[in-house]
Amino acid sequence: MHRFLSQNRPLCANLPATPIEFYKEELIKHRLCLEMQREYYSERAINGVESALERLTAHLEQLCRQRDADQVISRLLRKFDVLTGLSAWSDAKKVN
Repeated sequence: MHRFLSQNRPLCANLPATPIEFYKEELIKHRLCLEMQREYYSERAINGVESALERLTAHLEQLCRQRDADQVISRLLRKFDVLTGLSAWSDAKKVN
């Protein structure tokens, strides 16, 4: 425990530097979460979601330049969350 507490790294070292990096990390998390649940979905469903994630990643910089980028991307991430359940994995209110 002492070694953990004495590390000299800032607490915010893992924060993304830009909104684009943050959104890319979120998309990666959704992809990993989907992969862990692969057995519960058809191959067609998995391919569709993976394709949508790839398209969103490819157009992320363009989307981030829009005035309403945060709202648009947040809405898309919530839609992915319905499929992947990522927020349930990380929601502190749901942890015992």
